[in-house]
Parts: sequence; structure tokens; C-alpha cells
Amino acid sequence: MTQEQIKQLSVGEWVSIAPEVRPSISKNADGSMKPFYVTRTFNYHEDGKFSLQMINSADAYGKVPIMKILLKGNTVWQGEHPIKPGAHKIDYIANEAYDITPLIQGFADVLNQVASIGFNKWEVNETQSILGKAFSLFGLTEGQIYGEFDLIYILNDMMFWGAKHVDGRSFDKVENRPDNLQIPMIRQK
Repeated sequence: MTQEQIKQLSVGEWVSIAPEVRPSISKNADGSMKPFYVTRTFNYHEDGKFSLQMINSADAYGKVPIMKILLKGNTVWQGEHPIKPGAHKIDYIANEAYDITPLIQGFADVLNQVASIGFNKWEVNETQSILGKAFSLFGLTEGQIYGEFDLIYILNDMMFWGAKHVDGRSFDKVENRPDNLQIPMIRQK
């Protein structure tokens, strides 16, 4: 498919099939990678804007949600990706919203310890914007606008993005753009 065809097919709402396991940069006491789990709801608009809501959970079944993240912004399409014919490079620039909502007290407590400067007291189910703010938990510096250098591939009403790197690296640099496909989202009817 051409880039224009992919753009048109992308318009709409897409949701996770099930919670997805992701590697984090944190490690367990034995040195193994600490996993985290996420479900996604993604909306793509004809004008190239997007919104992405992610719920991070402590368990593989998504029964213990920890936090909600909401990103909104613009996309920049960068041409074909070599992973698969019809796959394309896409950059997601969260320049409109980057919101965090703690969903359990333990995570609110962590945020109050590591992200208290420049924020109100973190409370369960209360959203705060981290857009353009220093947020060490996610490695963000003051004034930084978060972006991901990703990929997109659509097949049979399934939207694939890039799989997270097994070492937990983010897609925050062009050289970290993924080279594998992750579990797809499906179109919400």
C-alpha cells in the first residue's frame, strides 16, 4: 500500500486486543528485565492528528491498572520501512497533550517522591500534564516535546506498530526506530 492509502486506512479508533507485555529499562533483583503491561486506544484523524491513551498495569491480565497516559499531537510520515512491503515510518509528536493519571495509591506515592517539583500533589484519578516539563521517571527534560520514531503497518483491519526493543530502549531517536512488529490493535467498530 502507498503512504496515502495507509493514512486513509488509519483514520478511526483502534484498540488493543489484550494487554501487551513490554520490557522496561527497570530490572528485577536478579538482573532480568522487569516487564510492564499496557492496553492502548488510538485515534487517528484525517488531518494527521492523533490521540493515544495507554493504561499501564501491574499484571498480565490488566486487572491492576497503575496509571493512564494520554498523548495528543501530530504525525510526520517518513516513507517506507524495510520491515515489510506496505510498512511505513511514522513519527508521533505529542505536542498537544502528555497527561498522566495515577490509578493506584502506590503509584501516586512514587510520583510524589520523584516528580513533586513543578506539580501539584499527585492524587489517584487526578490528571496532571507533563507536556514540556521535566519528568525524570520518563527521562524528559524541561521544554522537551516527546516524540516517538515508530512504524505502522495495516493488514486485515489490524494496525501494527513497532515492537519495543528487548532492552527497553524507547523510540526517542531515529536510530532507535523499531525493526519488528508488535501485537496489533484492531479497528473499533
